[in-house]
Amino acid sequence: MSGSKLPLLIVFVTVFIDLLGFGIVLPLLPRYGQYYSATIWQLGLLTASFSAMQFLFAPLWGRVSDRVGRRPILLLGLLGSTCSYALFSYVSNFKQGDVWLGLDVLSWLFVSRIAAGIAGATIPTAQAYIADSTEQKDRGKGMALIGVAFGIGFVFGPLIGVFSLRSDGAPDWRPGAVAASLSGIAFLFALARLPESLRPGAQAAFIPKGFRGVSKVLARRDLLLLMVTMFLTTLAFGQLESTLSLLTKAIDMGEKSNYYVFAYLGMVLLISQGMLVRRLLPKMGEYRMALIGAVLMTAGMPLVALAGWSKSTGELYLVIPLSVMGFAALNPSLQASLSLRTSDHEQGEVLGFGQSASALARVLAPVSGNYLFGISHLYPYLAGGVLMAIGLVCVFLTGRGAKSGDAKVG
Repeated sequence: MSGSKLPLLIVFVTVFIDLLGFGIVLPLLPRYGQYYSATIWQLGLLTASFSAMQFLFAPLWGRVSDRVGRRPILLLGLLGSTCSYALFSYVSNFKQGDVWLGLDVLSWLFVSRIAAGIAGATIPTAQAYIADSTEQKDRGKGMALIGVAFGIGFVFGPLIGVFSLRSDGAPDWRPGAVAASLSGIAFLFALARLPESLRPGAQAAFIPKGFRGVSKVLARRDLLLLMVTMFLTTLAFGQLESTLSLLTKAIDMGEKSNYYVFAYLGMVLLISQGMLVRRLLPKMGEYRMALIGAVLMTAGMPLVALAGWSKSTGELYLVIPLSVMGFAALNPSLQASLSLRTSDHEQGEVLGFGQSASALARVLAPVSGNYLFGISHLYPYLAGGVLMAIGLVCVFLTGRGAKSGDAKVG
């Protein structure tokens, strides 16, 4: 492998490890929480705690990486992921009512997920690394690597969960141990081989304090519109993710079948971004690809509701790819557009704000999705269709903004 491609491979592995852990844990959290007697609100907070930390820390890590470089932040994130998943593995071996260092097991699950969220908030730093290492014409193709990593993580994460199912319903230490081991290997690999991508002289002169960095970004109409689109897209897709296990239960699918649906979702995402989007995006451009993605999601979300209404497993497998392919096309296109409109010395900070917009949506998605599902198992997906209709309008407006020649931040 050429030296120019090796750093991108390492960054890809870094993001993959983070999202593998997410894919392992997401289907397990409701079961683990119930086993340790969590209330419905505690389950929601446990699910949202990871994304809440990403919302808070993504701009911070991105901003610091603009100053000190990408490599130290990525290494810190990998080390943090190793420790958080090791903690998750350790406490998953406890029994109901066990107490360790004065905290019950449910509290330690919260600690492990909060730590994982802080460590996983380095994704915008990985995006900034890709921006540093790619030409403008290949920026969208490079950003699609994040989606490929997401897809692989969602394929293998749930499959690891399938093999860890226990007949007594108790949690298992092995999924967390696998994630921790992989994170540790990736940390050692990156420590030995990952070069710094931030070019000399491109560092930010200082780290903005308080809300000055926020106000500077929000003053740009085109950047704000891109972040609103990211928020709406992720909120719609997050409602699908967070209620999918409830939907499969509502249409009488078993535990293993539930895991296979998540793995299927990840496989579609992997194929979409790894084979389609990465090849087509440089030819079609960010705007057209985003427009196609928004149309697919707008059409796909109501069709998921239709599959839920008919309680058809076959229909669910048939229509899920529309929303997943739409998200696969939209996400890297929006990230690339955000990067291309940002100056070199502010890539980490601005991409961090973009990640925060997505993380905020992932915080709200389990709350809104579960609330709507409680009213009707069709509502999260009908609401997702409405959100994406608004998102489609926003994508159209971002294209107009690009034609008007908005200047880069900086």
